[in-house]
Amino acid sequence: MNAEDTLLRDKRDISPVSLRIAPLTIQDEFERCVELQLAVWKYDAADLIPRRVFLLAQRIGGQVFGAFDESREGQPDAIVAFAMSLPGYRDGMPYLHSHMLAVLPEYRNFGIGRRLKLAQRNDAIARGFDLMEWTFDPLEIKNAHLNIARLGAICRRYAPDFYGSSSSPLQGGLPTDRLYAEWWLRSERVQRILNPDTAKQTDEAPRTRVTVPHQIQSWKQDPAHNADALALQTRNREALQAAFASGLAVTGYERTPEGDGAFLLGPTTLNRSNPT
Repeated sequence: MNAEDTLLRDKRDISPVSLRIAPLTIQDEFERCVELQLAVWKYDAADLIPRRVFLLAQRIGGQVFGAFDESREGQPDAIVAFAMSLPGYRDGMPYLHSHMLAVLPEYRNFGIGRRLKLAQRNDAIARGFDLMEWTFDPLEIKNAHLNIARLGAICRRYAPDFYGSSSSPLQGGLPTDRLYAEWWLRSERVQRILNPDTAKQTDEAPRTRVTVPHQIQSWKQDPAHNADALALQTRNREALQAAFASGLAVTGYERTPEGDGAFLLGPTTLNRSNPT
């Protein structure tokens, strides 16, 4: 087994499953990415990213990585997750925007999303990039924990209703508010979080926190609690925007045993002139 392999436990039959991360390069693989969008987000056709965009991303300097279940090699459904990014340019600096990451429900909680992100990081560094960015829903506790606590991204920009209305039932009819994740690939912060045994410096103590109760997931799916979900989203939007306006950034994320989440906000020195 090579370094890209890992043993996972399949929820279907609790048998070991080997996953392989590799670039996706052909039309059939890109078509599978379209199928995965339907399976994960249940989008209407108008919201789907078509296979031609995946082809374009791969051809113009972006990234398309897939996770293959090696027990299904040779079958159309061997690809069980993917990550796609596009090249971007802002404030005089090129970067990669990781637009989409999807993992089939039965393959979640095995670290596949993190492995896909690390594959993106390795490729980006090899090509000379210092920064990757993406947006994510600040009400999604597991995703926020992965981005901030497990990968080392920071956040200091908030986009209300970033995509407009969404056909995905996972959005629960709420505005598509998004936080920008900044992943400074070579920074001491990221190296410390990815290799905690080798780096010693720590972030300053947080100055404030913004909490997300675990009930938000059920509220988003229950019309009877739609007002509760909207009120929480609005309250947290205002709190995060105010913190960002005062110069703070999200530099940590905590989860409680009950499943609640909390953004930890403090100062950061990371910027485009000093990415390390």
